[in-house]
Amino acid sequence: MSTPVAEIAQFAENLKKEAALLAGGLRDLPQRATTYHHIFRDSGGNHIFPLIAAHGALWAKGYFQFGMNLGRWFSVQYWADPDLRSRQLAALEEFADAFREINRLVCVDTYVNYHLVKEFGMRAELAEHIPCDLLEALRRVHFARERGVPLTDTEKRSVFRAHFLNEQEYVVGPRVQQALDAFDWPVVKAIALKPWIQFAYFPKHRSFWFRNFADRQQRIQRGLLAFDIAARQGWGHVEASLREYDSLPEEFFNEPVVHFRRLRESLLSVA
Repeated sequence: MSTPVAEIAQFAENLKKEAALLAGGLRDLPQRATTYHHIFRDSGGNHIFPLIAAHGALWAKGYFQFGMNLGRWFSVQYWADPDLRSRQLAALEEFADAFREINRLVCVDTYVNYHLVKEFGMRAELAEHIPCDLLEALRRVHFARERGVPLTDTEKRSVFRAHFLNEQEYVVGPRVQQALDAFDWPVVKAIALKPWIQFAYFPKHRSFWFRNFADRQQRIQRGLLAFDIAARQGWGHVEASLREYDSLPEEFFNEPVVHFRRLRESLLSVA
């Protein structure tokens, strides 16, 4: 008979495999948005991080395309050295892929942590898999979900902050720095570190930008700002505005539960 620790560890391992399938490949950003949205819906609308992360994934799809086009324009400076130009563009593609991989890993982590707590709830052994602050936040989410009671926006912000800080500490932060260290194209790197963010749920003409995306405190500040804008706009509007990216099929909006179930079943059947 397995111990509680072994039981949770095996469940977590199976979840990671499933989450990796659902998060898809580097360029499967709409699939990741679908997976994020499933978590938001399954939580009864109490877990806001995945909803905003879905916006982030779909916004990033267009931003990566813009970045590659900009890189091709800047690569004209190497017109006299075609080999160097090719190497720089390849390096830019690798740089973009590093950020796509961060997006993918955050999706995996979010799915695993959410479903681990959903399955094992108050089991003390969960602390071996999930940092305490995030564990307590997700327990609040599931406590509310099980009772069909929505968290207040203040409570949702507290959960969002705990989850966002966890991702910055364990997933995003170290990999952002690795990606920057590996990319040697000063002009393009400088531009990449100052992204201009305008998610679809933002009010018209409302946006924000980074002075330095490598700065962890700026990422946290901007992440909380994205939550605060969403709260003011209303969660129904934030969810509905996913349509504006023109990246998701109609079934996603008409029957999101069915759409996710079909996606999950098709991926698991192939695996």
